[in-house]
Amino acid sequence: MTTIPELMRVLQFGDSLLPVGSFSFSNGLESAVQLGIVHDVESLREFVRTASKQAATGDGIALLVAFRAARAGDDAILDQADRAIFNRKLAEEMRTMTVRMGRKLAEMSQRVIGCPISERWLKRIREGSTPGCYPVAQAVTFASLGLSEQDAFAVHQYGLAGMMVGASLRLMKIHYLDAQAVLFDVNQDAESAYERIANADLEQMSGFAPILDLAASVHVRSHVRMFMN
Repeated sequence: MTTIPELMRVLQFGDSLLPVGSFSFSNGLESAVQLGIVHDVESLREFVRTASKQAATGDGIALLVAFRAARAGDDAILDQADRAIFNRKLAEEMRTMTVRMGRKLAEMSQRVIGCPISERWLKRIREGSTPGCYPVAQAVTFASLGLSEQDAFAVHQYGLAGMMVGASLRLMKIHYLDAQAVLFDVNQDAESAYERIANADLEQMSGFAPILDLAASVHVRSHVRMFMN
């Protein structure tokens, strides 16, 4: 059973207002809206669900590998998981998003928690020997807090869906309660997603959703933006 302080740690480090910059990104939703792929509640639901499934079978596997490596103090496997994530990011926006948020979370965790493996990993990020991807930062943080890998996976999946739903309120004509209904619906799949990947290794990381990669790839020239400054 999770204790009250442990639950509060999950809430704190899973908060959408965590100062790691997630509000600046949409995981491809900006371009999807511009291209007309997402245009109403139902298309938003399917886009977020697809992104969540892809995240589970890709980044989610690496997160679990990294979590176990952090628990075991295995820096080599931790960095291997880190590179596996970065090398699978095809679009510039996705690479920027994961390393920017990853470094910010690593810095915050080291300042707030303080942990030898977190300190060593952050040092390697600064030296440029490992990219510093966000799911690995989550894994290191939750392992340092003594929480479970299920907690880390849940926060990862919730954070991705929450980021996209939050962005939808700035990009679309959508009722805020409909957005919450989408989030509630998509997150019901998290338990079964975890069970499917719990025993997978890095070689089994996969995700075939080309429309997501295409949407992200046109982001640089996109005119639909969350921040029109």
